[in-house]
Amino acid sequence: MRSKILDLLREAGDSYLSGEEMAKRLGVSRTAVWKHIQELRRDGYDIVSHSRSGYSLQSAPDTLRPEEIKNGLRTRRIGREIRFYPTVDSTNLEAKRLAQQGAPDGLIVVAEEQGKGRGRLERSFFSPAGKGIWFSVILRPDFLPQEAPKCTLLSAVAVAQAAEDFGMKVGIKWPNDVLAAGRKLVGILTEMSAEMERIHYVIIGTGINVNIAEEDFPEDLRDKATSLSQVKGEEIPRAAFFRAVLEHMDALYDSILREGFAEVFSMWRRYSITLGQMVRVIDARGGENAFTGRAVDIDEDGAPSRATSPSARSRTETGFYNRRIIFVISSRYRQHEYCHGYL
Repeated sequence: MRSKILDLLREAGDSYLSGEEMAKRLGVSRTAVWKHIQELRRDGYDIVSHSRSGYSLQSAPDTLRPEEIKNGLRTRRIGREIRFYPTVDSTNLEAKRLAQQGAPDGLIVVAEEQGKGRGRLERSFFSPAGKGIWFSVILRPDFLPQEAPKCTLLSAVAVAQAAEDFGMKVGIKWPNDVLAAGRKLVGILTEMSAEMERIHYVIIGTGINVNIAEEDFPEDLRDKATSLSQVKGEEIPRAAFFRAVLEHMDALYDSILREGFAEVFSMWRRYSITLGQMVRVIDARGGENAFTGRAVDIDEDGAPSRATSPSARSRTETGFYNRRIIFVISSRYRQHEYCHGYL
């Protein structure tokens, strides 16, 4: 009902719309309309009223409530259903719970604040209230589990595209860290539940630092992290930026389902700040061998960094974030040696 009332007020523009007219269009009582108007006002919507003319929406709060995200959202799958929480331990954990209960492909879990946000290797992720976009998307693709690790690039590319839409230049450090001027803007954690030949679900958790001032970051992160507002030099409308991210994710996901990952790889290469650089590679199997070389491309056949499946029929739940990457190793005797592992 809240969303429908907001839609009517937005359609009216600068004009007033009476409670009686809204009640008639929505098939409810004028009292019900009045109660929802009061709730919207308490949530920060500036709705003015005139005894003879009705109501007019003057401004909306900087919120990630579904009614704001869906306002103008143009997607086919991702974000058509949204679960919003003022605060949550972790959007990935909540998305996992919903996925296990049968949540549909493309459902979004978004929160104003995370109490226990986490990134790769169980590192904590700074997720303050009202300052970022902390969300997870549930995907149920029909390709084989060995293709799923490639999904971890999807969100990074979508955020980079959205930043470009808003006039910001960012880059992607392998595999999926979005950076600006060498400092981290975005953290991504991708997890999966699958059997040997079938994916139950993939969850891509993404945390975007939007309107966080430098002094708001913990002291140990100030030289490592930044936010969109610092890059742009002005506050960023979170709902509008989030819509842009979801629309790019949806388009890329649609391309993946139709044609595979070629477009995602192409866009990742475009934004990559790793390719062409000298890098140090650590053996993905945990060995002590390490190589130094120049990153020249990503392999089209990525694989999960680890799996916990003891048999072909067992269920697997794993985080994965390793894409194979091709390196030219500097060597006096070997001009081209290829290896892959963690960066």
